[in-house]
Amino acid sequence: MNTIDLRLLDRQINRLGLVSFIVVVLTTLVSLWLPLDIPNGFEAQHADRVEWLNANRGIFIIGWINQIISMLAFAGVFFGVAWHVAKIAPLRGIVAAVVVLLSVAAFIIPKFIAVWTIPQLASVVAAEASGAEMANQLLLVLNVSVPFSLYTSFDYLGFWLYAVFALLVAGPLFNGSISSKTAAVGAGLFGCIFHGLFAMLLLGEVASAEIETYFLGSVVFLLLSIVAIVPQFRTNLAP
Repeated sequence: MNTIDLRLLDRQINRLGLVSFIVVVLTTLVSLWLPLDIPNGFEAQHADRVEWLNANRGIFIIGWINQIISMLAFAGVFFGVAWHVAKIAPLRGIVAAVVVLLSVAAFIIPKFIAVWTIPQLASVVAAEASGAEMANQLLLVLNVSVPFSLYTSFDYLGFWLYAVFALLVAGPLFNGSISSKTAAVGAGLFGCIFHGLFAMLLLGEVASAEIETYFLGSVVFLLLSIVAIVPQFRTNLAP
């Protein structure tokens, strides 16, 4: 039986990480132009949201498809990081890779709902068709902007898994090059800040209206970590 060529596998995974980073950048830029909900969605009236969803059905779906692609690209980068960590701390690298898989499962559920279910619900409610009452209730539960809806609970579960991943990889990364150390600091800050905010939320110190600002604001440190690790991917691709 043929054995796996680890050098070839190493190059392929590093290439995956590098290509995924490029896709992350492109989808992030595209997301600046694609709305994911009615403006000021947290305070918007339900009737206004239904009207907006029907008027902007196409752009709404494209926006969330872009989010799915972006999420998968993030996973590609994180798999590259987990592979790099596995060379230094094998068990941590394996666990980190499993956490990435779990985050994909958490994120894909709400994003697929946004593409498949929400536009249909809005259409049924607006047309007052059969099942409109049930559709209206489901649309309230699946509000993409309210941080305590069922929909956003899956999203924040995904971000929490990112925070767990960040804490798992921060230590081993700090033993590497300057770029790895920078990535480790960014990952460590994100993991600690996110879990600190999580604790504050459980204690009632963070208001619902502030959740998106605080929690998603901490993602800046994760993005810093991703940018810092890219040179490592390029170095490992060198012949």
